[in-house]
Amino acid sequence: MKAKVLLYSDGSAKGNPGPGGYGVVLKFTDDLGNLHVKELSQGYQNTTNNRMELLGVIKGFEALKFPCEVKVVSDSKYVVDAFREHWVDSWVKHDFRKADKKKVKNVDLWKRLLEAMKPHSVTFEWVKGHDGHPENERCDDLAQTAADSDDLLIDEGMKGEEDEC
Repeated sequence: MKAKVLLYSDGSAKGNPGPGGYGVVLKFTDDLGNLHVKELSQGYQNTTNNRMELLGVIKGFEALKFPCEVKVVSDSKYVVDAFREHWVDSWVKHDFRKADKKKVKNVDLWKRLLEAMKPHSVTFEWVKGHDGHPENERCDDLAQTAADSDDLLIDEGMKGEEDEC
């Protein structure tokens, strides 16, 4: 039986592009009923909100050490609808091109997310942002703090890529 994990994630950017960050809260209960919580965050010098929304979910998956049942909870329609509306399936089928034949933005991160998800059973849930959801608010705080930190990394995927807000 796979462990059940709740993966809460949020991303932000101050300017789009601009400094940004992601925040993640992972929660699971072990066989003895003990709740485990892990928080992750990191900031980047020049990125976009959508890239940080994606990277938060990716980092959450990459932190898992074995196959799990994962429920991703995010306020990002960009991420959640891509799976719930099956956009990703179409993108993969069409070499990451949309119906208008234009290249999907952030392909590097979409591919990385799909790879990170492979060993897991995954569902997605959208929550309204900035609406008092405790874990979503915590992820937002982590993302904002990371974006404001002095320890900002370079988002290598931004080279030559402009993203929409």
